[in-house]
Amino acid sequence: MENAASALLDLLTVMAKLRDPESGCAWDLAQDFESIAPYTIEEAYEVADAIARRDMGDLSDELGDLLLQVIFHARMAEEENLFDFAQVASGIAAKMRRRHPHIFADDSTQVSANRNWETVKAEERAAKAQSGALDGVALGLPALMRAEKLQKRAARVGFDWPDDRGAAAKLAEEIQEFDAAQTDAERVEEAGDLLFSAVNLLRKRGIDPEEALRAANRKFERRFTNMEQRAAHEGRAFDTLDLHAQEQLWQAAKRDEKNEAER
Repeated sequence: MENAASALLDLLTVMAKLRDPESGCAWDLAQDFESIAPYTIEEAYEVADAIARRDMGDLSDELGDLLLQVIFHARMAEEENLFDFAQVASGIAAKMRRRHPHIFADDSTQVSANRNWETVKAEERAAKAQSGALDGVALGLPALMRAEKLQKRAARVGFDWPDDRGAAAKLAEEIQEFDAAQTDAERVEEAGDLLFSAVNLLRKRGIDPEEALRAANRKFERRFTNMEQRAAHEGRAFDTLDLHAQEQLWQAAKRDEKNEAER
């Protein structure tokens, strides 16, 4: 713990130096909450990517980058007399104690270990005057993830299909409505409804839509790279091939993956 405290103090000192109005870094000084926010999101995704690749060395680096984002925001807030890093850290520590009363309650307090996490979060939202079931679902979340969270919130108050059959029928209906759309505006709206319904069906079947799509992206990248490499090995430029030739390469890439999995 002592080493961790020392390292954290060092990082706080580094950020203070970077933001020093007289001797700091011009780029760091030019930043504000809005300009740094995209970097914060990007770093969170890079953490997730390192985990997905099981690269623990990279994960350590990426967690450091993400921690720097927290320090950066806290430093800017401190400069404006809004809050500081100590408030950020103590605030989340207090929240964790509040949400785990069965762990942190003193001996004189009997608290059920089964107290619902969402009940505590609902109490916190109420304290922030967020009374609606959908209040507090961050606007900055990826669209698929936010759709799932909105649906889960609605389901907690009873607005949900009893099983996945209703969700599947709704998805089929949305596909038909997308096909029937007449204008660009209608197509965009129906496309959104279609994606939202697809997320709902996956949720009902216990599948994380964000992870499922990330996996599909990785699979597509692997196969497409295989196609390009095959074409190059055969002395052909991939972008000069017709669709039939490209499809043959795609099927070959799929066979390669199947053969590799069977070894």
